[in-house]
Amino acid sequence: METAQHLAAIYELVGRAFPERDERTGLRDSGPGYHVAALATSEEFWEDDGTRRSAVEEQYEAERDGLSALLAARWGPPQVFSLWSVLDRSMSGEDIPEPWGVLSNHTPDLHLWRAERRWIALGVSQWDDELPFQLLAVVTTVDPP
Repeated sequence: METAQHLAAIYELVGRAFPERDERTGLRDSGPGYHVAALATSEEFWEDDGTRRSAVEEQYEAERDGLSALLAARWGPPQVFSLWSVLDRSMSGEDIPEPWGVLSNHTPDLHLWRAERRWIALGVSQWDDELPFQLLAVVTTVDPP
């Protein structure tokens, strides 16, 4: 059931209009030319010795990969797009357009498709070791930097 809900959320984002200015609605951040939505959020890891965190990371990556396989049936195989160089450029002072600038701070890579004149992406996010993982869906008209 979760997979069907995730797919429905992704398809809804693909068809959703973009707002004229930045806004946050529930677990979705949107702005001119983009939507970033958390499809799932894990627990936090403040008291974890690292074993639970590792298992949850593997689980979220497996969920991303499973969704990627289903989306590949519609849009072809994804490009795996590393955000490391984007983060490095941002840290060097380059102005990176959203959603890519913020994503590069907490999402190491994305599974990326170009379809319906938009970029569609899936990623696993974590801001810090103690904080939760999130399975993210991204839809944007902003080209990857």
